[in-house]
Amino acid sequence: MVSGLQQQGSVTRLGNCIRSSGPMKRQSLFFNEALKQDETHDVSMLALARLHLQRGDYEGCEHQCQALLRVDPGNEEAAMMLADLMFRKNKYEDAIYHFQQLLDAKPNNYKALEQYIQLLRRSGRLYECPKYMTLAEKATTRSRVEPGLHYIKGLYHRYCNQPREALKEFILGRNIKDDTWSEKCTIVMIEIYLNPDNENIWEEPEEANKEYVTENVKTAEKLLKSLAPSTLKSLLEAHCLIASKRKEHMEVALTKFYEIMTNDRSSPNANSPSNTEKVNVPCLVGMATALQMMKQTPKARNHLKRVAKAPYTQDEADDFERGWLLLADIYIVGGKFDLAQDLLKKALQANKTCSRAWEFMGHIYEKEQSYQDAADCYENAWRLVNESNPGIGYKLAFNYLKAKRYVNAIDICQKVLSKHATYPKIRKDILEKARALLRP
Repeated sequence: MVSGLQQQGSVTRLGNCIRSSGPMKRQSLFFNEALKQDETHDVSMLALARLHLQRGDYEGCEHQCQALLRVDPGNEEAAMMLADLMFRKNKYEDAIYHFQQLLDAKPNNYKALEQYIQLLRRSGRLYECPKYMTLAEKATTRSRVEPGLHYIKGLYHRYCNQPREALKEFILGRNIKDDTWSEKCTIVMIEIYLNPDNENIWEEPEEANKEYVTENVKTAEKLLKSLAPSTLKSLLEAHCLIASKRKEHMEVALTKFYEIMTNDRSSPNANSPSNTEKVNVPCLVGMATALQMMKQTPKARNHLKRVAKAPYTQDEADDFERGWLLLADIYIVGGKFDLAQDLLKKALQANKTCSRAWEFMGHIYEKEQSYQDAADCYENAWRLVNESNPGIGYKLAFNYLKAKRYVNAIDICQKVLSKHATYPKIRKDILEKARALLRP
């Protein structure tokens, strides 16, 4: 006679055998059958949690993870999955709690630390990152050569608007013996070279910066060669073409985006109902950017409206943000301030450290001659870029001047000039005027 434990073990092994090739429904039946034999069987619970996540059934996945953690509180994969679920569902406080639990138990869990930094960035709490980076550094004797740790540090510097420091860490993290972190470092390096100062890439660069932009694109193209073929690599290639600012290259980029979208439509998507139209947000935003640079604003706007209506996902959070900001910029130029503000509020709700959204909000108030409100918005943008962007500093100082806050205007001018001594017009247009208006 076969015991319940033997039967349960046989069912689980059979479920594991078909996991890679069998239909999800069939896999679920096997693992559920195993749990009928032993409702505390951790292997089956974890397998079911993975299946729910694959199907996009977040509630089912959350239920299995919580049940598993009651049976095995130290199960790292279940805790990681649960923390990730909270993040995807925009339950930031719950996600922060679960990630902190993971990192307190294992400070050098770089996968958890990566997501934790993303989470702190979006919730406006980047200042909490250094504590956990220090703990991770102390948890290993190989911290100087640990690719994962260098990637984490680079990510933090990038989000703090310190591209030079970020690139130094990512270069150290590119280790041929560690494919995972090395590839991640390379991808973010390409993104930084294509837009080091997080500017509106659809705007025309100043004449003095054109050579600098060209060199950066060449560096990004060299880095791209080290990546294995993938959809992400194709997207980055298209963005390299856009960053060149040449019309013929942008037309090639548009073709690339269309090809990626066509392939995406033909591929199965377990997370979407069959009757739901797939919206490829990264491609739509990429095409809209190219079209806007080619002065085809109506076409760009149509693509971006689809993005604005698409359901938000954490996996494409940065693409959504770029799309919302570009559409808001188009609306601002067209004088549709209410529509622009709705998009900017959406961007800030998804990412409290979005300095560009605050900058655009300030621009709207400035156009309405509400200089005090504009200054408040530019203050937030200035703080979020660590007082390093002279363009934002100029706008803040200008609105302080208009709001008759002369001392504040002088203070910002001096900060900008201390780092950018030749920054145009700020001395004559703002600093000298503010000083003159202060004199009795």
